[in-house]
Amino acid sequence: PMAQLDQTVNELLSIDGATGAAIVDIDSGMALAFGGAPGFDLNVAAAGNSNVVRAKMNTMNDIGLNGRIEDIMITLNDQYHLVNILATEGTAGLFLYLTLDRAKANLALARHKLKQVAKQVSV
Repeated sequence: PMAQLDQTVNELLSIDGATGAAIVDIDSGMALAFGGAPGFDLNVAAAGNSNVVRAKMNTMNDIGLNGRIEDIMITLNDQYHLVNILATEGTAGLFLYLTLDRAKANLALARHKLKQVAKQVSV
């Protein structure tokens, strides 16, 4: 499984403009696999983004919204941060985290490729 997770991270890092990628456990905030050089600690960012995912899930529950989160996008002045919630039987409770250099990335293409990779993840 670790080799498959590392392969997934490498696939994410091959997306144009990608600077960092991780596969993260929502409950613990722990990165199961990560790579790249985004210029900050990916483990800290993974934990922080798990808080964002849990907060959104709790809010959806509180207001009675059914359905599931597909992805969350955070835009910074020089970066994009994409969170894709995995939902297959073997990947429930995990998300993909991808950081992109805004000047080098094509956001639409990156989101498309991220979704393709997400469909292939297995743990």
